[in-house]
Amino acid sequence: MSFRWLLLYHALCFSLSKASAHTVELNDMFGQIQSPGYPDSYPSDSEVTWNITVPDGFRIKLYFMHFNLESSYLCEYDYVKVETEDQVLATFCGRETTDTEQTPGQEVVLSPGSFMSITFRSDFSNEERFTGFDAHYMAVDVDECKEREDEELSCDHYCHNYIGGYYCSCRFGYILHTDNRTCRVECSDNLFTQRTGVITSPDFPNPYPKSSECLYTIELEEGFMVNLQFEDIFDIEDHPEVPCPYDYIKIKVGPKVLGPFCGEKAPEPINTQSHSVLILFHSDNSGENRGWRLSYRAAGNECPELQPPVHGKIEPSQAKYSFKDQVLISCDTGYKVLKDNVEMDTFQIECLKDGTWSNKIPTCKTPQHWRDPSGACKGESVAGAL
Repeated sequence: MSFRWLLLYHALCFSLSKASAHTVELNDMFGQIQSPGYPDSYPSDSEVTWNITVPDGFRIKLYFMHFNLESSYLCEYDYVKVETEDQVLATFCGRETTDTEQTPGQEVVLSPGSFMSITFRSDFSNEERFTGFDAHYMAVDVDECKEREDEELSCDHYCHNYIGGYYCSCRFGYILHTDNRTCRVECSDNLFTQRTGVITSPDFPNPYPKSSECLYTIELEEGFMVNLQFEDIFDIEDHPEVPCPYDYIKIKVGPKVLGPFCGEKAPEPINTQSHSVLILFHSDNSGENRGWRLSYRAAGNECPELQPPVHGKIEPSQAKYSFKDQVLISCDTGYKVLKDNVEMDTFQIECLKDGTWSNKIPTCKTPQHWRDPSGACKGESVAGAL
């Protein structure tokens, strides 16, 4: 009979214990939490959990105005536990802090995010009267600009905090990307028409902007060929196993595409054999690399070697002539340039875009060897004229 009463007693205790354990959901921006019965002593075998949730962009600040719980080694009996979804922030018990137990005192508990759970637990018996606790909580703004550690969510240039959130902005000349954190540049319409020039990644030699698509066009007059020379500083994000999956340069010459190029080794000099070259530079949304710098120079199509006429000379005299080069033919003293029976002191020809000369080399003749339109040599009378 006594055994049955013992079973009934334990079942009743278990039922009462379960009945006294409950959860309170709190969603206000501030509030007060007290132990059951406060300021009177709290009941035995009690368990209450308060789940506090505030909006994103806030964290929860918890502090105690009064704290009086049963003392126990490592808070085995009565305690208040403060935790988040996956982390215990604090466990308090007793009346004062000792080597084996801790009271909150003036300590403030801050949640890392927008959720905090507070559990009060009392065991089956208290030998003295303990008045429990009186706590307060409030939502406090998170300064994401100072505390954000995730690079994927941090601002690229400027971060501005406001109550409940933050936003990003960019330096002058940059545009905020659609991800609202990275800063890109508008660099898709760069045209170079001079015969020599220098092209760099944006902000070189500082790290180039993220999430950008830059297009540089070199467009010269037909007859010139573009030669590219990358300088020693070449730093584009790469991958040890996959060729240029993140950032890269590609060079398009007609239907031919050179690259992609990335890493720290600059490409060798490139003779494009074309007057029109497109350079594409792509960057993704991460990385801090210095970029690149190249110079280009026009080389004209070469014309055949020139031989001066007999009794004449060519200026300037050089081993090679290329597109747009001009030469002046003149004759020695006592001779004149004769071109299509026309007398002249000098005659100029030019190297054309297709690698040919604009005219043939004239001859140098003395005046007595010229003939007039009648066929007679100048200085002689025409037969039958007298």
